[in-house]
Amino acid sequence: MYINVTLFGGVIEPLTYRIPEGLPDQIKVGSLVRVPVRTSTRVALVIARVNKPQTAYEIKDIIGLEPFPHDDHFQPYIKKLADYYRIDPLRFIWRMKQFIGSPVTAQEPSSPPDQTQAREAQLTAEQQTAVDAILPSLDTNEFSPHVIHGVTGSGKTMVYRFLIQQALGQGKSVILLLPEVMMAVAFEHTFKQWFSADQVVGFHSASSVKEKKRLWQSLLYGKPQLIIGVHLPMLLPIPHLGLIVVDEEHETGFQEKRYPKINAKEAALLRAQQQKIPIVLGSATPSLQTLHQVKTKGWPLHKLEQRYAGAFPSITVVPLRDQKQRKNFWITPELERAIADRLEKGEQTIIFMNRRGFCFFVQCKECSFIFSCPNCSVSLTLHVSETNNSLRCHYCEYAQQAPTACSSCKSSNLLNKGIGTQQVVTTLQKLFPHARIGRADLDSTAERKKWQQTIDAMTQYQLDILVGTQMVTKGYHFPKVTLVGVLWADVNLSMPIFNAAETCLQQLIQVAGRAGRASKGSQVIIQSMIDHPIFNYLEETKYPEFYTTEIAHREILGYPPCKRLAELEMRGTDEAQLEKEAQAIAEQLYTANKHNIQILGPALPPVHKMNNWFVRKIYLKAPTINHIASLLATIDARNIRSRIFYTPNPLGL
Repeated sequence: MYINVTLFGGVIEPLTYRIPEGLPDQIKVGSLVRVPVRTSTRVALVIARVNKPQTAYEIKDIIGLEPFPHDDHFQPYIKKLADYYRIDPLRFIWRMKQFIGSPVTAQEPSSPPDQTQAREAQLTAEQQTAVDAILPSLDTNEFSPHVIHGVTGSGKTMVYRFLIQQALGQGKSVILLLPEVMMAVAFEHTFKQWFSADQVVGFHSASSVKEKKRLWQSLLYGKPQLIIGVHLPMLLPIPHLGLIVVDEEHETGFQEKRYPKINAKEAALLRAQQQKIPIVLGSATPSLQTLHQVKTKGWPLHKLEQRYAGAFPSITVVPLRDQKQRKNFWITPELERAIADRLEKGEQTIIFMNRRGFCFFVQCKECSFIFSCPNCSVSLTLHVSETNNSLRCHYCEYAQQAPTACSSCKSSNLLNKGIGTQQVVTTLQKLFPHARIGRADLDSTAERKKWQQTIDAMTQYQLDILVGTQMVTKGYHFPKVTLVGVLWADVNLSMPIFNAAETCLQQLIQVAGRAGRASKGSQVIIQSMIDHPIFNYLEETKYPEFYTTEIAHREILGYPPCKRLAELEMRGTDEAQLEKEAQAIAEQLYTANKHNIQILGPALPPVHKMNNWFVRKIYLKAPTINHIASLLATIDARNIRSRIFYTPNPLGL
């Protein structure tokens, strides 16, 4: 018997090897094996078993099986996940290659010391009620989803802590998912203070090779672990997995940006269902999708309606369009006075602006020319630094020197339109020259060390004002923050997506929740260009009312969670050919449509060119994802040169 393999970390072309006697039954497609390559030993993935190899070179024997964690549920789960995303399951095995770039010598990790710290913490009555209701699910051996709707500052993490402690004590491993890597790093640090550092490990893009190797060894020996990450933990074989926790479950950060756009929350639900274990979904602003499951499928809902400490802030909505005299358009007199008051009291302020850079775009005042990316159908964002001002594309990272004259009419009369976090910092420095101001956005926190320094400076009261994007809206506890200012609350409400109101309200509630977590008398000032109904639900206790209103609209319009929405994205370097082939695929779908599935497109998306690839999209709406899958199975793409990508949940709901 022979096998075809692909090597990790280099050669992609299949190589053929012979299976020696005694191993055939153990070698399966998807197995990892050690093979000789010239003078070295490499790890390879088995992609096929063959009886008669067709190759001109000498066929060697494999050396043996690569150590692999014993998880009976892993292969069925990976197969089901791959079926859902309509891709080859071997691609998921490939995603683990950073673990196994070279042969691993199995070495049993040391046993962690006895854990006592988690038992010492005290729970509030609400927290204890939630823990008591969820704990029995650890012993039932059945799929058991639980939703924790806890207001900001209510101590959801403490509930997770007790549940995780109980699972680890039973010899079970736990996955804890966070929507951002920096949040995962912060939670990893926190849980290592509560539990043994040997039991807590991060598996994400910021994890070191040493950490990944240590986790792999623990998995090989079935040691109970708390594995913290964003996407990658869902692709690990984990013996004795007993609990999954998804914090900030409403966040679209669980959706990967690159294809296949795996949604970690969806994968977690599928794994919990497949493995028959409990899963906890927590948020101060649960997604409408999750609340709909509570209403329609009876998922248990556990409410934490009281803050662990502090008090809810007072919230004021201030119109930006007001023509009152002010020093800067983006800072209303109300917000300026509030910041000055906090500075005088020695308290801290968070200013939220969900746009990075200095301004949205640069435009010529004479001819209206806008500087745009040559590779993408987007304007370039102005970034300012002490040494170099530049225009950058936030899609392909194209950059050029900031212009001094218009490229079209050569006029030097240029306007900076909109505002980003860099300009906010500059504005505040002029208004409050003695304030210590920090910035938290993708530009300033790209490095893990710098981001940790910013967080440390805020928690140690070395900053007076922190200006940030959505990175500061969740997961962080700053006791001295008593003021939150939102500069442009409605900036995303005009986005052409059906859930714009939901995501905007969630962001506002989350960032408002950073204020008053350890004190009374805190304040939130929300500046907006327009009036909008979502401002009626800014108080956290009114979020269920928003659900009732919004779900009624979704029902009428047939949008998720009332119906399923899936996306086909087609890409090509020849726009004319792409347009023709997108129409051809759409016609196939229209012809094969037997279940009145709504087919939208092909359409030109708002960003219809990315990194010199042109884009067209087709959306499918149906009562169930199975209806959509059946229709997609009819597509014949043999003569289609454009690339086709499928996403069953395009907005990461």
